[in-house]
Amino acid sequence: SGKMGQWFTHHLLQEGMQVVISGRNKEKLLAAGKQLGVPTATNIEAVKQADVVIISVPPDNFESVVKGIAPYIREEQIIVDVTSLKANPVEIMHRHFNKGRMLGTHPVFGPGAKSTSNQNFVLTPTNEQEAILAGQTRQYLEERGANVSIMTPQEHDRMMSVVLGLAHFIAIVSADTLLGFEKFQDMKKIGGTTFKLLYTLIESVISEDPELYASLQMSFPNIKEVEELFQSNTKIWADMVRNGDRQGFARKMNALR
Repeated sequence: SGKMGQWFTHHLLQEGMQVVISGRNKEKLLAAGKQLGVPTATNIEAVKQADVVIISVPPDNFESVVKGIAPYIREEQIIVDVTSLKANPVEIMHRHFNKGRMLGTHPVFGPGAKSTSNQNFVLTPTNEQEAILAGQTRQYLEERGANVSIMTPQEHDRMMSVVLGLAHFIAIVSADTLLGFEKFQDMKKIGGTTFKLLYTLIESVISEDPELYASLQMSFPNIKEVEELFQSNTKIWADMVRNGDRQGFARKMNALR
């Protein structure tokens, strides 16, 4: 019943599928079911009815949900997870599910996406059976205009330390910096393309669940090294500005280009 769960519900309904949703918060679940026009159930009830199970929960709740539904998974079922991390969730599914076909996936976009067209998906099969399922999933997604990459869960998590971790970090710190200026909201009215892009990035990150983003920042495997490198480079560039090193700044920027 969360934002991405609702996104997938909407997409699958458009595909002509029958969907049942579950969720921890009963009031939120009932409201989502009413809005989407789909039946609601407990996790166990939903799994018992399903041919395909999509697990769309925060990383911190993932194992408890998997353990709860594991006894009810059937041999012919497909289980897909859509968390932003892959190594740990895939390992958890392998540890608890002894039936069904499973696949780790990551839709690298938010619930504001209008469709799968031009959206990025990562699939992380770890054995031959999962590779076959990944091939079928890739074909389904690419037929609907998506961009699909296949890699190991570990490779995915290393890349996401930069793709998501660094991008989120820059947005959050930039937001904190803007708050140091009294009329920062007025800046959007007079800002050019570059500032508007920064502001859009900030808004897209700050509007999301703080607990989820905190969990992701603490969980990406090499996020500390990535952010330490960013801070080190920030100091180098700031020192050039502080020291009035115009030539050094231009030379380094030209080297980057």
